[in-house]
Amino acid sequence: MQLKHTAVLAALLASAGAAMAADPPVIGLITKTETNPFFVKMKEGAAEAAKASGAKLLSGAGKTDGDNAGQVTAIENMMAAGAKTILITPSDSKAIIPAIKKAQAKGVMVIALDSPTDPADATDALFATDNYKAGVLIGQYAKAALAGKPAKIAMLDLFPGHPVGAQRHNGFLKGFGLAAPDAKSNELGKAAEVVCMADSFGDRAKGQTAMENCLQKNPDINLVYTINEPAAAGAFTALKSAGKEKNVVIVSVDGGCEGVKNVGAGVIAATSQQYPLKMASMGVEAGVAYAKNGTKVSGYTDTGVTLIAAKPLAGVDSKDVKTGTDLCWGKK
Repeated sequence: MQLKHTAVLAALLASAGAAMAADPPVIGLITKTETNPFFVKMKEGAAEAAKASGAKLLSGAGKTDGDNAGQVTAIENMMAAGAKTILITPSDSKAIIPAIKKAQAKGVMVIALDSPTDPADATDALFATDNYKAGVLIGQYAKAALAGKPAKIAMLDLFPGHPVGAQRHNGFLKGFGLAAPDAKSNELGKAAEVVCMADSFGDRAKGQTAMENCLQKNPDINLVYTINEPAAAGAFTALKSAGKEKNVVIVSVDGGCEGVKNVGAGVIAATSQQYPLKMASMGVEAGVAYAKNGTKVSGYTDTGVTLIAAKPLAGVDSKDVKTGTDLCWGKK
């Protein structure tokens, strides 16, 4: 009888062990917002990768770009739900670090997607666009597009102190041939040719307001740099309302499907295309590997950037709108 009970107990323990082993890896994804098309697509990519690999995906976001408290709450909720890997696009590159350190102390691997922390090594790894290079590419194109005309530049940035905003801004200045801080600086460079700088928070409505304010300061602006394509669309609306859209070059970053469509329509002259689907799928794959064998990824992985332009210009390497459409968001 004792042997029978022992056999039953052993069977139950084995069954429980098998069930535990079969539990899917839990991976969290925290984006800056839920509405920006870039992050919507990143979430879709992570969900597809999780489904394909048998992982469970938890998702969360700040209410707006810069909402650190919302991201901290998401980290805490995901830890409580059993996440062993958290993928995050930090809204505040410095303020988020204590929450990340708390998660890491509990054995959670934290990977930054798209946006680094400050310092970058506060996360275990970073999968992202080379944002400085993205800025350089559109700066080079803008310089060629003005064809020697004196530049009067409006720069619609993200918000002060964010590494992505600084890298794109300073890279643009560098590509345009102006004095610029290097890629490690989070300070926004300034030049005499820049007649207006404003924060857009990567938002279309705020981009429109920023452009309207810039036009009030200097109605002769002939070149607009924008942190992303929603801000570019807002800038174009402001320029069109002022009857100035035909005489102003707009350049941007993202290369999303709608943004590439706007390149084809002449709203944006050129954009640096990045690939959030690739960032998300790489993050999920790394999370699954960590759950299976404890292997952590480390360092920075460049997920690529391509200049997309409707009109090719001499001396500037770019791809056409069809290519941009085929690759938008990183789809195959």
